[in-house]
Amino acid sequence: MPVTVIVGGQYGGEGKGKITSHLSVRDDVRYVVRCGGPNSGHTVDIQGKRYQLRSLPAGFVNNHSRLLLAAGSLIDPRILLREIELCNVSHDRVGVDLNAGVISEREVAYERDLFLRETIGSTLSGTGAGVAARVLRQGDFKLAKDAPELRPFLTSVAEEVNAAIDDGQQVIVEGTQGFGLSLYHSDCYPYATSRDTTASAFLSEVGVSPFVVKSVIMAIRTYPIRVGGNSGPLKGEITWEELRCRSRYPHEIMEFTTATGRPRRVADFDMALVKKAAMVNRPTCIALHGADYLDYRNKSVTRFQELTGETKDFVASIETELGVPVGFVGTGPTNEELIDAPRHATSKNHPDASSFSLSGVGGVQIVRPPTSGT
Repeated sequence: MPVTVIVGGQYGGEGKGKITSHLSVRDDVRYVVRCGGPNSGHTVDIQGKRYQLRSLPAGFVNNHSRLLLAAGSLIDPRILLREIELCNVSHDRVGVDLNAGVISEREVAYERDLFLRETIGSTLSGTGAGVAARVLRQGDFKLAKDAPELRPFLTSVAEEVNAAIDDGQQVIVEGTQGFGLSLYHSDCYPYATSRDTTASAFLSEVGVSPFVVKSVIMAIRTYPIRVGGNSGPLKGEITWEELRCRSRYPHEIMEFTTATGRPRRVADFDMALVKKAAMVNRPTCIALHGADYLDYRNKSVTRFQELTGETKDFVASIETELGVPVGFVGTGPTNEELIDAPRHATSKNHPDASSFSLSGVGGVQIVRPPTSGT
């Protein structure tokens, strides 16, 4: 069972690209498959350079990895081609499924004319309009096999991936956005994205069976974020300045979205949301990012033992609540600022994902992470 699925447990921006790129190198993964559309971005910050990707899989950092875009993907060819050039990726490494959808300026204009940014905080990438056109089976909606600029990359992703699985090759399925934005499972509809954002949905987009999955890694943040503007509820919302005071960061901190460059909103950790995400995705491992936001003394730490005591307690509380080990701890935005620590999980016994507890999922539970120095 050589397939790993990377999912987000909050509202996106949880570090899925960082984990995907890290694992693609660490495990020399042969196939990395990206789902979703250009309405969300994944960031790879490695060796002093930041890559903000909206289409190309984050596994591009491993020159041995084949980079695939699933049949369920929506593709803006201009964005994909620009990222291939930006990342200096040879064309023979990239595969686009014949049945992936193609976004044109028409879909972008349609979302703009509906004022979706003002009403639901849309990124206006045309992704939602593309999904709608595909579902309605509009005759002029193009698939990748109809787009001349994508002809060099065309393939059957399902056939490639299943052949790789049968051959024992490792595969990463790189999910998009976060569980709290799922069209089906979000508590904030219509403030949701245009697709489901669960592990099972991503497998469907790729065309592989859940029986081949070895692990599901759910990325979460100590302080979840959401797109700025009228993008929907964010329980326990705080300001970036308040977060700076808590963490004792020596300089101003603020994050911006990859797709639009808008400032992100930030909030306290919502355990109820993460529990619900774990209930649906059944992760085998948690990747926790933002230890530096808990306490600046954690910045750039690469060994679990060097984290502050309060941070270790926070990790332990997540493991206790979810019954899932924290296998990765991010201590800053770059790939180098990561504790790859499966042996340092704090719980003595970690139940199998099938034994995940449903207790407490129904209510709202806001958890304020410990303030540094207390």
